[in-house]
Amino acid sequence: MDRAHNHQIVSKPVGRFAPSPTGPLHFGTLIAALGSYLAARAVGGRWLLRIEDLDAPRVVAGAADTMLCLLEKVGFEWDGEVVYQSERFSRYREILDVLDGEGRTFACSCSRSEILASAPHPGEEGPIYPGTCRNGARGTRKERAIRLRVDDRPIVFHDGVFGEQVQNLESQVGDFVLHRADGMFAYQLAVVVDDIDSGVTQVVRGADLLFSTARQIYLYRCLGQSEPGYLHLPLALGEDGEKISKRHGDRGLVDSENAARMLWGALDFLGQSPPPELRGLAAPELLRWALDHFHPARIPPHNRPVTF
Repeated sequence: MDRAHNHQIVSKPVGRFAPSPTGPLHFGTLIAALGSYLAARAVGGRWLLRIEDLDAPRVVAGAADTMLCLLEKVGFEWDGEVVYQSERFSRYREILDVLDGEGRTFACSCSRSEILASAPHPGEEGPIYPGTCRNGARGTRKERAIRLRVDDRPIVFHDGVFGEQVQNLESQVGDFVLHRADGMFAYQLAVVVDDIDSGVTQVVRGADLLFSTARQIYLYRCLGQSEPGYLHLPLALGEDGEKISKRHGDRGLVDSENAARMLWGALDFLGQSPPPELRGLAAPELLRWALDHFHPARIPPHNRPVTF
């Protein structure tokens, strides 16, 4: 991968924010933007912005532009051009071909129901793939997914908030999909290729993606690359105990009118203890205060409910 950058030779972090344009900016997305921005910028690093519009049916027209405009009004400044995953399919295909040429991938014809029936037990994100098609397609589905072969060596990494993480991909996940049977490239492939090509050395995102990190680290290693550092942020939960999202309606949505209040709330949620007297500041001023007072060690390692 001649476009890759090795994060070990970079003196200052390169972070990124990578939202999906599936609706308006909400509190949970603002937390991810804020955490990633502060972790990079507070120590003089770069902050990139990528729109993860891989899953076309879920993309809401105009959502990306609306989100970018709002981020600018809040005071976020990013380096370079915004990257759109929908414009990078040829690059993902190139890397998929490399992995295939090395014998690391295989075609899988298993339907979801067949995987459910044959999986020994459920994993954290669904059934654990039992390796049915490793030595040739044995499922009944005409369409083929492309999976990456995994092994039983544990993936161990340190998360900046949640501490040491250990995962055995073979027993906890199974061979995972890089290219879906419906023709879409999988998130796991796209995010790794994008981060490598952009020189990202620091990934700061929500804790709902913590479980997928081992898969991404494994893919980095398959590609002969050093993985970035990881810092997963706690999730803001609704009254139902689920992550705040658009299914909770208008509660938690961020707009130009409430941006400063939401930003103050996000700083408080991340354990940064903004003084009450800062509540009257405009969002850009509050963001500047945050850059001078950011302490990642204060971020609490647990999800918790929020009220608005």
